[in-house]
Amino acid sequence: MQGYEKFKELIYKKTGINLSFYKERQMKRRIESLIKRNNYNSYEEYYNAICKDKKLYDEFINYLTINVSEFYRNPEQWKVLKDEIIPYLMKDKKKLKIWSAACSTGEEPYSLVMVLSNFFPLREIEIIATDIDKEALNKARVGLYSEKSIENIPSEFKKRYFEPVGNSYKISSEIKNCVKFKQHNLLEDKYPDKCDLIVCRNVMIYFTEEAKEFIYKNFNKALNQNGILFVGSTEQIILPHRYNFKPLRTFFYQKI
Repeated sequence: MQGYEKFKELIYKKTGINLSFYKERQMKRRIESLIKRNNYNSYEEYYNAICKDKKLYDEFINYLTINVSEFYRNPEQWKVLKDEIIPYLMKDKKKLKIWSAACSTGEEPYSLVMVLSNFFPLREIEIIATDIDKEALNKARVGLYSEKSIENIPSEFKKRYFEPVGNSYKISSEIKNCVKFKQHNLLEDKYPDKCDLIVCRNVMIYFTEEAKEFIYKNFNKALNQNGILFVGSTEQIILPHRYNFKPLRTFFYQKI
């Protein structure tokens, strides 16, 4: 299918999302399947359609940003966070500044709140949670989840913080109130500063090496001295010293 380069330019002007920073073969395959599914024949036709139809536009952004998430994804890593990383960060601090970057539909920041509730009263917990996708953030604010997405949550938290609603589960306002959601583009916008912990998982695999380098360097700047970056299970950083990180545990990198 012809016209991808022009499509990238138009999308960047319209959305601020630079498709050049995403792995091309993967991204083209995703977009072309979406174009065919909606019965369009070219990038140009599809672009004109998403400019006129908000529902189509929202579907495109949602599909582009690959919102696949669940609570306590890779539970053993969350155990390391609870048993080792949080206590380590609290050695010199009474309050932690935590950023959940590319938070999708909210499972990750809400999981962070539950982990932190082992150490702090809920009223003292505040997580910054950001994503490029407004629709995903809206879903996160609603806080309604499938049974599958909550299966890894410790049973005491399931009982305490989730209420069945039909075939879904609604998270309690006690947990929701601890998270501040905001739209943010990792490749364009200013990063929060003085973070003790940044959690960004299962997103970097979609970016080019150039984009990864840009993001890792900015994560490093956004962290306090000795702050920690927690990445996804397929995203170990090769040669972390290039970005002024050192491995602390598998999937956890400390600023140096």
